[in-house]
Amino acid sequence: MAPQPPNPAPKRVLIVAAHPDDAEFTAGGTLAHWQSQGTSIHYCLVTDGISGSRDPNQTPEQLAKIRHDEQRAAAAVLGCTDITFLGYPDGRVEPSLALRWDIARVIRKVRPDVVITQDPLFRYGPTYINHPDHRAVADATLAAIMPTANTLLAALDLLEEGLEPHDVREIYLGSAVNPTVFVPLTTEDLNRKFAALREHHSQLDGWSGEQMVRDWAAEAARMAREAGIDCEFAERFGYIRLKDDPKDEPVTEETETAAEA
Repeated sequence: MAPQPPNPAPKRVLIVAAHPDDAEFTAGGTLAHWQSQGTSIHYCLVTDGISGSRDPNQTPEQLAKIRHDEQRAAAAVLGCTDITFLGYPDGRVEPSLALRWDIARVIRKVRPDVVITQDPLFRYGPTYINHPDHRAVADATLAAIMPTANTLLAALDLLEEGLEPHDVREIYLGSAVNPTVFVPLTTEDLNRKFAALREHHSQLDGWSGEQMVRDWAAEAARMAREAGIDCEFAERFGYIRLKDDPKDEPVTEETETAAEA
């Protein structure tokens, strides 16, 4: 399949992630790039990341507050102040109906053009086992997008809350097994990604992985250039287009009448 062209700048983006810092690792450069063009960025964090410590003096309650504060600071670097924390237990997430409904509720509230999450098919790499929370959140997010968020009769309880169905147009899957779309990044986009990651002090103080992330961006750009997209850095995604952009939809007598109304 030929690579899809990247979305130049959606109006509203929701990123659904398992843990604080996942959004920045997965798509921090893309969020920075789109936000600089006027895109409204929204976060949904499924867990509070309270398992991410080996400090015997740390409590889950203390770490939850720290990670909330760090996530707010990191998101602010990328121009986002709207974060929903769902509070599921870190390390125990399953793609349950309850999680699907909670994510669908956020989708109906935010009403994004684009949803970013991880690829549920990514299980492991040569030196990495993908966290089960990542896979569970990805599965639940896709099921939330369709049919729970976009079908009238699929979730009457959400309708009773005053939340009308919403059609997400495009889905970007990070850590994709088969990436098909590439978002070119400027040096400033990449620097904002690094700045956002550095706000996660409890996890990344003393971290020396910036070169690794830069290498990922350079490799994604190499793949992008093979697809005809000239760039020095990029982020790569699996891509699902559920609905065409209105300007790309064929003109019919009905759409002409609607445009004139």
